[in-house]
Amino acid sequence: MKLVAKRLDVVEPSPTLAITAKANQLKASGLDVVGFGAGEPDFDTPVHIKEAAKKAMDQGKTKYTPVSGTVSLKDAIIKKFETENGLKYEKNQIIVGTGGKQVLYNFFMATLNPGDEVIIPAPYWVSYADIVRLAEGTPVIVPTDISSGFKITADQLEKAITSKTKVFIFNSPSNPTGAAYTRSDVEALVKVLEPKDIITVSDDIYEKIIYDGLEFVNPAMISDKMKEKTFVINGVSKAYSMTGWRIGYGAGNAEIVKNMDTMQGQSTSNASSISQAAAEAALTGDQTPVAEMLKAFDKRRKLIVGLLREIPGVECRMPEGAFYAFPYITGVYETPGFKRLMAEKNENSLSKLFCDVLLDKYNVAAVPGIAFGDDKAIRLSYALGDKDIEKGVARIKQMVLDLQK
Repeated sequence: MKLVAKRLDVVEPSPTLAITAKANQLKASGLDVVGFGAGEPDFDTPVHIKEAAKKAMDQGKTKYTPVSGTVSLKDAIIKKFETENGLKYEKNQIIVGTGGKQVLYNFFMATLNPGDEVIIPAPYWVSYADIVRLAEGTPVIVPTDISSGFKITADQLEKAITSKTKVFIFNSPSNPTGAAYTRSDVEALVKVLEPKDIITVSDDIYEKIIYDGLEFVNPAMISDKMKEKTFVINGVSKAYSMTGWRIGYGAGNAEIVKNMDTMQGQSTSNASSISQAAAEAALTGDQTPVAEMLKAFDKRRKLIVGLLREIPGVECRMPEGAFYAFPYITGVYETPGFKRLMAEKNENSLSKLFCDVLLDKYNVAAVPGIAFGDDKAIRLSYALGDKDIEKGVARIKQMVLDLQK
């Protein structure tokens, strides 16, 4: 008897969580490990948000809430969409979940039938394809690269659409590349999508972490017609440094939300009542901490990209958003030392081989690009202090120099 369900045969454990866990184990053993793996801000949750959680506990808000979220949090989400994005939703179009990942998972479980195709531009967030597979859908990966700014073009999108296409995933700013689409970029994609019977999922989790005054735009913001065909997913994890609070939310078609509510009601039920109170304070309270974190991320962005560009064989573009650098290391693959590693190790992925050696011998944790659908790169989160960034990139440079021998 096989103990594990067959659906798990096509799913891999999250590589980002695995690498972060291994780095933390090495740190606990006393090693000085620089961790570029974790996709979470290193700042504490702003004080007024924590105070709101304490107040909620003191007021006895410790019971079940409606599965799809408290009325007051839904009101805050509706106001956020209207004032910041120009999008109007009703309460029956809003759902709150235990993190944006659960909202995304429930969306696909509520919408996909076996064989439905989901277009996913690569590089992509590690969980997109596996969640689609768990929902018995078929991921259709459309590759982009550094020359296109890691952005899918309208022509690529048009060619990927078939009679089986059900969903297109749009993520801007992007994890893992930090690429952000301009309004004209989004308008070009919408021109392809509007006439089609396709749902667009817009993953906006890095919405507020965007640089150089670039305007944030998602497909729903382009036209009323496109809004009706777009499901927007967001949350408080990244912008407010609340990853552990586990609050995400979604907005879109009321029938989809109703079925997501059913899915959630049979799994986790409501998200934490205390976390919902904290999320409400995040959305409605002082936004100064967000601006302060963005300023720090911007400084780190320029620091890490500048240092990476000094390493032989490394090519790195300046990300427009999020807190990730996604340097190409194909030049390193051509070094004598790396070719020897390839001959010695039984590893099909070049980026994984690079990251394994980087962690085991140089005490630096990075995520291989293969986890995001691009084996030419590695992902480095710069959600850590300047000194650690400098130390970590210096070790990467030393590894590359050693491989040239």
